[in-house]
Amino acid sequence: MDSDLHSLSRQLIELRIEHADLDATIDRLAEAVELRDELLLRRLKKKRLALRDRIVQLECLLDPQEPA
Repeated sequence: MDSDLHSLSRQLIELRIEHADLDATIDRLAEAVELRDELLLRRLKKKRLALRDRIVQLECLLDPQEPA
C-alpha cells in the first residue's frame, strides 16, 4: 500500500514537471511569430490539457475528498 502511494506521488510529481515544461514550450512557441505553427500549438495544448486531467485524477486518488 505504501509503495502504491509512493508510486502515485512520484508519478504526480513527474506529471507536474512535464506539464510545467509543456506550458513553457507553448508560451515560447506562441511568442515566436515567425515560427508559429498553429497545428503544433493546438496539439501541445491538447496534450497539456490531458496532463492536467491526469494530474487531477492522481490528486483525487492521493487525497480523496470525504464528507465530514
